[in-house]
Amino acid sequence: MSLDHEVKEGEYYFTYTQMHRLVQKLADEIKTDGFNPDFMIAIGTGGFIPARMLKIYVNKKVLTVGLSYYDDDNNPMENLQKIQWLENDQEKLRGKKVLLVDEVNDSGSTLEYTLKELLACDPEEIAVVVLHDKEKEKKGHIPPEIKKYYVGEKTGPGWIHYPWEAEDIDYQNYMAAKFVRKAGRYIFEH
Repeated sequence: MSLDHEVKEGEYYFTYTQMHRLVQKLADEIKTDGFNPDFMIAIGTGGFIPARMLKIYVNKKVLTVGLSYYDDDNNPMENLQKIQWLENDQEKLRGKKVLLVDEVNDSGSTLEYTLKELLACDPEEIAVVVLHDKEKEKKGHIPPEIKKYYVGEKTGPGWIHYPWEAEDIDYQNYMAAKFVRKAGRYIFEH
């Protein structure tokens, strides 16, 4: 592994430890807010690992939906693709409190699409939790029916490198350390 790489301007690198701490912080916010979901729904593939981590603290069943907004080269596609959806969703969601989990709100399209589909199933309430929300103009928006939106951290519009996407975890950790030094602070300081 060559260690002469620099963090490109606008890119973010995180470790599993940082993500675990961020999920713990979000779980504390959800509990403090008094939101007690009947279950969580993870948006795949990005929401799978954050939802599993959140389950440690929230201890609710995790259901999954699969959507794709990016092609194989990580370029946004024209239309969102539904890959997997809930069976008998109307019965599962009617009158229930749902916590929707994803790793990042980038364009807003995935969250908007998913929330509209879920709201059509008449749940009691849906809350959303994302690790990161990119501060930029978004194509999609959170519907006004959603009153609880939990964000771990705001970022700029650049690409986020999550540890669960890394081919080489040592390189990921190395770049995350460089990112922390470049930022001049420890990530998620309180």
